[in-house]
This record gives sequence, structure tokens and C-alpha cells, in this order.
Amino acid sequence: MTVYDELVARGLIAQVTDEEEIKKLVNEGKAVFYIGFDPTADSLHVGHFMALCLMKRLQMAGNKPIALIGGGTAMIGDPSGRTDMRQMMTKETINHNVECFKKQMSRFIDFSDDKALLVNNADWLLDLNYVDVLREVGPHFSVNRMLNAECYKQRMEKGLSFLEFNYMIMQSFDFYTLFQKYGCNMQFGGDDQWSNMLGGTRLIHYKLGKDAYAMTINLLLNSEGKKMGKTQSGAVWLDPNKTSPFDFYQYWRNVSDADVLKCLRMLTFLPLEQIEEMEKWEGSQLNQAKEILAYELTNLVHGEEEAKKAQEGAKALFSSGNAAQMPEVTLTEEDFEDDSIGILRLLVKAGLASSNGEARRNVEQGGVSVDGEKVTDVKTVLTKDQIAGDGIVLKRGKKKFMKITVE
Repeated sequence: MTVYDELVARGLIAQVTDEEEIKKLVNEGKAVFYIGFDPTADSLHVGHFMALCLMKRLQMAGNKPIALIGGGTAMIGDPSGRTDMRQMMTKETINHNVECFKKQMSRFIDFSDDKALLVNNADWLLDLNYVDVLREVGPHFSVNRMLNAECYKQRMEKGLSFLEFNYMIMQSFDFYTLFQKYGCNMQFGGDDQWSNMLGGTRLIHYKLGKDAYAMTINLLLNSEGKKMGKTQSGAVWLDPNKTSPFDFYQYWRNVSDADVLKCLRMLTFLPLEQIEEMEKWEGSQLNQAKEILAYELTNLVHGEEEAKKAQEGAKALFSSGNAAQMPEVTLTEEDFEDDSIGILRLLVKAGLASSNGEARRNVEQGGVSVDGEKVTDVKTVLTKDQIAGDGIVLKRGKKKFMKITVE
């Protein structure tokens, strides 16, 4: 099976501009491709995960990835998939987020010996002269075609700002610049980026008389139809300080039966033959498939040691109730008032609720327990002595646990 055939078999490819040429480049290891990441937070999340896995997969086959961090485009904000305009960020925030991205990407991509590049489009976008851009790029973009693009349709209903309207031109200029500076001949992205990506291929063709190619990957959806990585409490981050390895493991352990094989094909590096055998599994065997998925992906993001800890912790927790391996939060003197702490504050401190309001709803709905005892009163307080010693196990919902100890 060729590299390209495997991408198809794993369900990764949504659409391409020139399949035969893309096949040739990818299979011969001659693709110099880029994927863009706008630094809108200080951590990558699992919504970026598929792109990183694809970059790793293609690099292993001899192709050269370019990780483009959008320090410039983040100043505008991508309207794709949005019903409102993104919040404007300061340059300082963007630069901080860029540095965080660089560290995380190195776990997936080998940047040594020019095997991959990491570039920031702020290096060329922020110094552009507006009139020069209008003259150099503007003539090659049809406003009618742009307004028909999927990435703008949702925003048109509520009002598309001129700021956002420029995003397609900026992304297209990125591809044009990367083609000239680094020989980048291919752009990858989610299938919601198709219109933006075509803009870049057209610009290269019009300006340079040469061809470049675009390929989109399927967005992985969970059973509720939300984009991968979105939960009721927010995103699932790759930063262990935002989402612990245990919680990351549990996120994948809890995917639906309908999604587990899709996730195994798209995101893991297990042989397709092994995954095809799992297609025969039913009932409780699917739980085993979910454990394999969770372990493989936690290992990829957080390393083997953390993956084993998360796996052992999950098994201990759900087989015998032993909480020794579950994630832990240690309270300090500052967390207590008169040597006690309220249940709502404790839920927030433990990361099991994002706010007091959310914590209140969890308690009122009967979803919170301490050491197996359900908490039904939002005014419940726990003393330092109750938590001291071996600590307590705080539970929210069916599968969110945290061990609470005192310093």
C-alpha cells in the first residue's frame, strides 16, 4: 500500500486539487507541505491533534512538513466555522502563545537537520504595505467568488466585517510566500479551509505561472456532531497543566462505540490490519479497543510513562475503587477559610468545574460525591481535618475523579 493509499484507507482525505500529482509527490517523499496553526490560546488542543499526526505520518514517509504559526493571521482571526467575530488579541499574548506552540509541536515533528521547518507568518505579514498588497494580490481575487465561499456564508448572516474578509487573502499570501521562500508545493488543512486553500493555489498560478496543490483532511467528529476536542467544559488541551494525562486518557477512553475505530484509523500509528481485526469486535470488546486508543494517543502526547500511569489509574479506579493513581490536587493554607472550604470552591479548585455557577449546577443535579457519598447541598463545607491524612476522592459525573490532599 502506498503512502497516499494509506491516507485514503484511514479516512483522512476529504478533497484534493490534483489527485494524480499529489499522489506522486506524497508517495515519492517530494511533498513540501504546510499546515497553519493560529495561536489563539497558549496551548494546542486535540482539535489540532489530527493535523499534527498527519504531519508526523508524512514526515515518516520522507516528506517535509512546514508548521506555520499564524502570528500575523491571528491579528485578524479566521471566520471559518464562526457565527461571530473572534476577540482581538494583543501582540504580547500572540507572541506568548507562539512560544508555547513551538514547544508542543516538537513532540510530534522532528525539526532537526532541516527535516521540517517552523515559521511564523508575522515575519512577512506585519511588514506588508497595504497599497502594495492591493496591487500585487487584489487583482487575482474575485469578490463574487469570495462571497460564495463556505467560510464566509455563516458570517454573512450576522454581518461579515471587512477585517475578516481579508483573511482569505492573507492565508493565500502565506502559501505564495512559502512557495517562493521554501519550495512549499502543497497545503493541508481541515475541510472547512477549502476555499482559503484554493485562494493560495490560484495566487501562485496567476503570479508565478506555476502549480501548487491543496489537500484537505476530514474533520473528526464525535457522536454528538461537535468538532473533535470540544466537551461540555471546554477544549481538551495537549498541555498537561490544562488537561492532565489522566483526563486526556479518559477523554479518549470515553469516545462512543461508533467513533472508536474511526479514531484508531485516523489518529494512531497502529497497522491497518490490526484495526481491521477490531472491526469484528462487539460489546465489551469495544471497551478494549477504547483502552488501546486512549493508551496510544496518551503515549503520543505525554510519553510512555504518563500513558502507563493513566492506564493503571483508570483500571484501578474502575475495577476496585482504588484512587491511588488518579490525578491529584493539593490544597494549601490559602485555599481554606477558617480551616474549611466550600464544595463549590473545591470543585473549581480541582478543575472539575470551570466556575462556581457550573459547580452549583453539578451539585443541584446530583452529580457530585465525596468518597462515594453524594453531595446535595451547595452550602456543604469540608474541614481541613476531613481532607488531611489520606485525602478524599471528589467525583463529578460518572467518570470525572480527583484526589484532594492537604499540603
